[in-house]
Amino acid sequence: MAGNGIANGAFAALLAVQATLLAAGAARAQGTIPAPPPPQATSPSRSPAQGDAQGAFQGASRGRSQGTSQQASQGASEEASRAPEPAEPAEPVTRAGYFYIGGRYEKVGDRTVMVGQMFVQSRTPARITQAYPVVMVHGLAQTGVNYLATADGRPGWVQRFVERGYQVYVVDQVGRGRSGTNPEVYGPYDRLGTRSLERTHTAPEVYDLYPQAKLHARWPGGAGVQGNAAFDQFFASQVPFLANTQQTEELVDPALTALLEKIGPAILLTHGQAALFGWALSDARPDLVKAHVSVEPNGPPFFDVQFRGGKDFWEKIGDGRARAYGLTRMPLSFDPPVKAPEELIVAQQAKAADGAVRCWLQGDPVRTLPNLAKVPAVVVTAEASFHATYDACTVAFLAQAGAKPDVIQLADRGLRGNGHMMMLETNSDAVADVLADWIARRVR
Repeated sequence: MAGNGIANGAFAALLAVQATLLAAGAARAQGTIPAPPPPQATSPSRSPAQGDAQGAFQGASRGRSQGTSQQASQGASEEASRAPEPAEPAEPVTRAGYFYIGGRYEKVGDRTVMVGQMFVQSRTPARITQAYPVVMVHGLAQTGVNYLATADGRPGWVQRFVERGYQVYVVDQVGRGRSGTNPEVYGPYDRLGTRSLERTHTAPEVYDLYPQAKLHARWPGGAGVQGNAAFDQFFASQVPFLANTQQTEELVDPALTALLEKIGPAILLTHGQAALFGWALSDARPDLVKAHVSVEPNGPPFFDVQFRGGKDFWEKIGDGRARAYGLTRMPLSFDPPVKAPEELIVAQQAKAADGAVRCWLQGDPVRTLPNLAKVPAVVVTAEASFHATYDACTVAFLAQAGAKPDVIQLADRGLRGNGHMMMLETNSDAVADVLADWIARRVR
């Protein structure tokens, strides 16, 4: 019967060990405890399981024999002497958090609600090694999840920058996503359908509406159309956005300003539509913006365009200015000042390079943007994006106004085939590294 007792004790001890290991593994997956140390050396006469089993049996059979009691005491003493020192975490532990910035109470009918608030998510490395945090701002119809992970499940730009020692903040624009939608307060909303996103964001090679479209080759799993797993995940993340584009700037500009006033000077990383807010904040508070990384900024200056394919592949949308102040709908600090946007004279280029839009720039007298000139900026463009047709116009407008941004063409860095949603594409880490390297060179 003693043999059965030893076997039962061993089985119970093994179950306890397994439960402990499973609990530790689950906790490690959540980043709550460090990985266990390597197994400690044991007596050559028995395995760890045998030792645990014998100790369990002896504890249950205390007093059965003096020799057995002495063995149990000796085993416990040996185990205590082998207790390992606390191990270092297998991977650096990061801290995640969130808060809301801005917002005010407002009476809507018989209810009091909050409006104007902006959701801010934070990720902090175990050890911050960079002097300034990075604030990531998403574009049209998107939310901050663009930066958290790729649509095919790889870590996103947030993780890449955290690994480089940056504290990172990711926002959802006011009135959108986790900041809260509220048509009663903000008015009508709009949203993009699958075709709109496929044509310019995820599968331009299928529609071939502009010369660079056929170069697109970086969407995970092939063309980013319905049925492609990464596209389906991406489209699931799309949200309604405010139909009034000027109202969006009126809401987001002060919220971003309040964020930087709270966290201190920071590096802005904007994508698409979010460049509007980046230019505005750089203009209003150059003391708070250490640099502006503008990934394919909203443009071209003054007017919107649409693509139709063929030789004359683009056309202007409407006669009214889409961005009254060139880069933005909200006023900028021009020198000499302008009292109304009509004081800015607009002149279109006589001709453009192959595959490019004819730019609208300032006519005489040309005014400068001295505050923007104080902030290091870079315009980043992908080889196969629709922005490859007109980002040069944004660069020319800034240079004309004295701001003179740097330019990064990803193809010139050996990163070919990317589209507008480069942070989700197959070489997203390599793109992030290019941006981080620029920041390292330009931010002091």
